[in-house]
Amino acid sequence: MSDSADLHLQRDRADSFGAAARAYDRHRPRYPEAMFDDLLAGRGVRALDVGAGTGIASAQLATHGAEVLALEPDSRMAELIQEKGLAVEVATFEDWDHAGRTFDLILFAQSFHWVDPAVALPKIRRLLRPGGQLALAWNRQVPVRPTRADFATVYRDFLDPNSPWVTATPSGGTGSGLDSSELIGDIERAGFTVNSHTYPRDEQYSREQWLDLVFTYSHHLVLEPAASRELRRRLGELIGDDGVHVGGDTLVITGSPV
Repeated sequence: MSDSADLHLQRDRADSFGAAARAYDRHRPRYPEAMFDDLLAGRGVRALDVGAGTGIASAQLATHGAEVLALEPDSRMAELIQEKGLAVEVATFEDWDHAGRTFDLILFAQSFHWVDPAVALPKIRRLLRPGGQLALAWNRQVPVRPTRADFATVYRDFLDPNSPWVTATPSGGTGSGLDSSELIGDIERAGFTVNSHTYPRDEQYSREQWLDLVFTYSHHLVLEPAASRELRRRLGELIGDDGVHVGGDTLVITGSPV
């Protein structure tokens, strides 16, 4: 199985985040404020945040005035959502009982690749109110200095050769194998009109900040402890004292039922 194919079937990776829930919440990047301004457009919106993790996007939605329900399959992650005072239910999207509830916005922030689109997309259509919208968002952080190719010289000793961390392909951002053109085709075939927008990113991380971030990603979390320690040591040597300059963008794909 390739790194990006059928990720929803790779349960070791999908289930790896809970053990690092607090590190995940502390180090994962937030989403651009402009993204929420555009998605909510000043309206009172009932939003469902699917695969909400620790509620990073949920909290930002709430700050922008949305009524939010978070859905998260890992109870350890969901605990942090509750600590933020947000409503959360624990289930996978495919198995979740919506109990007749509908929504103006259904958001998958860094999470759509963990669901089965053949099941998820028809369910989303049923859950959206008239005029409602699906939104898929990914923070696609691309190291500029050191480059992805520089990092790949280390990762190839630890990860599958097809991993985007190894192949240094820039399309998916930080460690993602996202093929947005294929995904857009799937959404259109499911009966949605699709648009996409990007929000540029430009950030500087210290060595430890970058290492703390990347070790919240599933490829790193599933490594054996000795391999994880050695990978972190070698990445730290590569980065040095200058840290990591990061470019890229946040990609948002929206879909409205036809």
